Amino acid sequence: MLVPIIEAVVTFVKTGISAAGYWGIAWMMAVESACIPLPSEIIMPFSGFLVHEGRFSLHMVAFAGALGNLAGSTAAYALGYYGGRPFLARYGRYILIREHELAVADRFFDRYGQSTVFFARMLPIVRTYISLPAGIARMRFAPFCLLTFLGSLPWCYLLTYAGVKLGENWESIRSYTHLLDWIVGAAILLLIIYWLARRFGKRAAVS
Repeated sequence: MLVPIIEAVVTFVKTGISAAGYWGIAWMMAVESACIPLPSEIIMPFSGFLVHEGRFSLHMVAFAGALGNLAGSTAAYALGYYGGRPFLARYGRYILIREHELAVADRFFDRYGQSTVFFARMLPIVRTYISLPAGIARMRFAPFCLLTFLGSLPWCYLLTYAGVKLGENWESIRSYTHLLDWIVGAAILLLIIYWLARRFGKRAAVS
């Protein structure tokens, strides 16, 4: 069940980027930054693989990814700005924003302030949700946009470059890709089991 889902996501990303080019990269990265689970860890490395094949430019791919991050983050910022913390706490689960991820982003923003908007773009989980507390805190929009874009660039370059190196070494690792699919699938399955155990364990303790 899990492996077909992963394969469907990968196929969706590959098809979208192949068909829409840089705009496809920007759109998909915007979706991820709008708190919708479409991982940049698939989007950007595949784009880097196409850089290796000569279809894209490394710098343009990274720029498109960062621009998409900015667009999606702006939407999340507006949601926090106009909706506020009570709105997200009450309705966030209906738009795929979970309380735990939002709480983590809140703690980072409370501790490190506006600089978090820059550094959090390179951290897993937090990077996706940090725009929400920035909006709730009514951080000035211009610095938010600047720090979001600048913080997204290194992440996009890193993942794109990883895809380029993957392309360069594809022949040597191709025989192991099926094994890697199973390893990734098993890791995600274990994370899901862990998440369910924690959530239902807390509910049982409360009741």
